Amino acid sequence: MCILFRDAERQKEIAIFEAQLYRFVEILSEQRAATRENVQRKQARTGEEREESDEEHFSEDDSDDDDDDVPYNPKNLPLGWDGKPIPYWLYKLHGLNINYNCEICGNYTYRGPKAFQRHFAEWRHAHGMRCLGIPNTAHFANVTNIEDAVALWQKIKSNKEDERWKPDLEEEYEDSAGNVVNKKIYDDLKRQGLL
Repeated sequence: MCILFRDAERQKEIAIFEAQLYRFVEILSEQRAATRENVQRKQARTGEEREESDEEHFSEDDSDDDDDDVPYNPKNLPLGWDGKPIPYWLYKLHGLNINYNCEICGNYTYRGPKAFQRHFAEWRHAHGMRCLGIPNTAHFANVTNIEDAVALWQKIKSNKEDERWKPDLEEEYEDSAGNVVNKKIYDDLKRQGLL
């Protein structure tokens, strides 16, 4: 019984492999026919014809290699959607001939004003500001030097400190006559007994 079961399993596996093989033959039949015709055509040629076709084949390969190479780009213009350099007038129009360096970004160079303005909201600039201990806010737009950013941050912090509410100077009290005075004057008047 066990032998019959193994034999049936083996026959089933062979049938599956044969079905796959027939399917591959069916799929590749067109390619096989084209290959057979190509071989017969090449065998029917004379030796000279074969040499000529080989030379043509090599010259076609050389022209294909030229297409794969980097196009002629002496001015190092950026490449367009087609893989060719963009026109020089468009390069100048977009201001791509102007390079902007950002010291906060690790002296990274940005080509053109659009890329330069966009970089202030990107991760590299935000990371550089975070490393300096400065928040990346609108106050620091167009600031690219580390010294300038630190000096501006110190100035903003001192301005915020000056604007902060100071209870001993700005806390207001009202005396019995209805006059509003700050805490220091109120305490002085109270000590003098004028209230």
